[in-house]
Amino acid sequence: MISQRTPLYLSHSPTPKVQHFAILAALEAAIRGILMSVMPLMLYRAFQDAGQVSQAYLLAGVISLAMGMGIPFVSRFLARRWMYSLGVLLYLSGAILGVFGPPHAIALVLGLNAIATVTLAICLNAYILDYIARVDLGQSESMRMVYSAVPWAAGPFCGVLLLNWWAPAPFLVAGGFALILMGTFWFLRLGNGKQITKARGPAPSPLAFLGRFARQPRLISGWLFAVVRSCGWWVYVVYMPIFCIESGLGETLGAVAVSAANTFLFTTPLMLRAVRRLGVRRSVRDAFIVAGALFVAAFALAGWPLMAFGALAMSSVALVWLDVCGGLPFLMAVKPSERTEMAAVYASFRDVSGIATPAVASAVLMVAPLSVIFGVMGAGMWATALVAARLHPRLGAPRPLAHHEFTAP
Repeated sequence: MISQRTPLYLSHSPTPKVQHFAILAALEAAIRGILMSVMPLMLYRAFQDAGQVSQAYLLAGVISLAMGMGIPFVSRFLARRWMYSLGVLLYLSGAILGVFGPPHAIALVLGLNAIATVTLAICLNAYILDYIARVDLGQSESMRMVYSAVPWAAGPFCGVLLLNWWAPAPFLVAGGFALILMGTFWFLRLGNGKQITKARGPAPSPLAFLGRFARQPRLISGWLFAVVRSCGWWVYVVYMPIFCIESGLGETLGAVAVSAANTFLFTTPLMLRAVRRLGVRRSVRDAFIVAGALFVAAFALAGWPLMAFGALAMSSVALVWLDVCGGLPFLMAVKPSERTEMAAVYASFRDVSGIATPAVASAVLMVAPLSVIFGVMGAGMWATALVAARLHPRLGAPRPLAHHEFTAP
């Protein structure tokens, strides 16, 4: 009897859509969200010193940056689907160590999670640049944030509740989401991405792309926006909860603030429409100005902890706004032939901010109280606003005949 199965050469997975990448981003957000407020609290409990917490984050950032910059080289020998799977396994390994490891092993969990984050970020950005049209990048970023809103909003608070109920519980939940993420990724059959052209020779060294990156001011400024925005989130997520503990406001309030901040992700479609109307330059510039002002206010009001906390909580609105529009200048300037390598360069913003923030915080804590970190962060955001003011005025502005898409600079 003749088989009626479709021939193998006609059997292929459908082209991935924006929502598929949003689902993957949401599952990873569930892993990171449940541990977002747990990690700084566990580190503070283990070391009882904000300076040592900063040093742990600094070491994790250095390791993650080194691994992230080496991923394009490793990708020559390891297919992208296996690279993505390895990142998920690192999340799972960190969860297992969090359950069964000793208290001080939480620093190693932090390192494993940092490497996993940069690995998945590089792979996912490369997949998106392969399959999502340039004019749809704004929609892609917005949908990823909307899909991730629930885990980011509920995760930090739920993670602290679970931690106070039973210390291994948040790591068990994170490990469960890692398994679901692995299954979903393989179900979507993303493979190794789209091949644009057949290679005519050996791939250039990843370091060669740093030179190309350095010669493109639009890429540099876009990357800088991502770094400073991420530094703001580092200060918000790591040092605000420690400030709450040291000021007598308790552990739970910081976790509530982190979860509440992430609820603004539900408004990202509205924010995206506003960005389209205002333009990317104005949106990015004004968001850095507002966030910087609120961080400086938190520093000035440190003697009144509740008021300082309120200023920090309000800064989260500007940070979410930057999540919506801050990455667009970089994504719009990437050439198709440099997708994987520039995705690796862009993803380094997480590690650079993960190094810069605890390094500066450690230096500050040697000579000043923790609240000074907020003032330094605010000043950095104001300086970045000056860079944003130099973006092309038409970047992201609607075309006269195509109001639904972003324009090229």
